[in-house]
Amino acid sequence: MARTPSTMIDLGTVAPEFFLEDVTTGKWKSLKEIKGKRGTLVMFICNHCPFVKHINAELVKLGNEFPAKGIAMVAINANDVVNHPEDSPQKMIEVARSLGYAFPYLYDETQEVARAYEAACTPDFFLFDDNLRLVYRGQLDDSRPGNDVPVTGRDLRAAMSALVEGKVVSPVQRPSLGCNIKWKVI
Repeated sequence: MARTPSTMIDLGTVAPEFFLEDVTTGKWKSLKEIKGKRGTLVMFICNHCPFVKHINAELVKLGNEFPAKGIAMVAINANDVVNHPEDSPQKMIEVARSLGYAFPYLYDETQEVARAYEAACTPDFFLFDDNLRLVYRGQLDDSRPGNDVPVTGRDLRAAMSALVEGKVVSPVQRPSLGCNIKWKVI
């Protein structure tokens, strides 16, 4: 596994639109449909990455807590499923159902959405305000597989809570770290 940091695009960047299939429902979703009243969290994750597996329980907690507070959440898998079949749409359905994801799990087959967001790793988090301007990009917290730091979601949770409370999100942000996105070889 390649330990890859997120690219940390500029705060204030407008969220790129997308129209992708939610594998759990078979329905296609756009960013405008998903957008939350107070904000929107776009997460790039996948099924097989040990970094994502390490934090999945916290993602489920966030997904059960923040939509009721006006923060919409969506997960996108952009990995090349030819070379990584464990990230296939069928496997995505199994993972989402077994873990109880309360947010859409979208498949970016062309990888165009991941490129538009400059996503680099799984997990990679992008939190946008109610005007779809980037206010947070970075890590969930300091926990990584094997470092014995508990998974709390501290960094991302603080940013999401600030949006809910109408406060400014701290610009002091640390990159996420995870497996590189598995880009298709063209």
